[in-house]
Amino acid sequence: QVQLVESGGGSVQAGGSLKLSCAAAGYIDSAICLGWFRQAPGKEREGVALLHNDGDTRFADSVKGRFTISQDNAKNTLYLQMNSLKPEDTAVYYCAASYWYDCYAGFLVPSRSHEFGYWGQGTQVTVSS
Repeated sequence: QVQLVESGGGSVQAGGSLKLSCAAAGYIDSAICLGWFRQAPGKEREGVALLHNDGDTRFADSVKGRFTISQDNAKNTLYLQMNSLKPEDTAVYYCAASYWYDCYAGFLVPSRSHEFGYWGQGTQVTVSS
């Protein structure tokens, strides 16, 4: 069983930065993909950043160049560094783990995000203009 706990959310002004953390308990080392997703009120959950276990990373077009994803294996923690934040980045952010070989689909296709079988409880990020 894998448990994920996010932290680091908060309120920030546009242009500011936040770093989200996702502490994992369980066999996360064997996950095929680790990812960050977000869901804004009234909108579909979307993939934000993905880290494949072969080192490949993917980002939503809306955050490319502003967000980075990283993992500290020693601390069993996944991070999302968010810079140059915009009001449209306001959402609840979730970390998730996928043990499914085709984890890219779960990241790219909102209706398949459930293929990431393990989710944290989410952390709120609010960006004011």
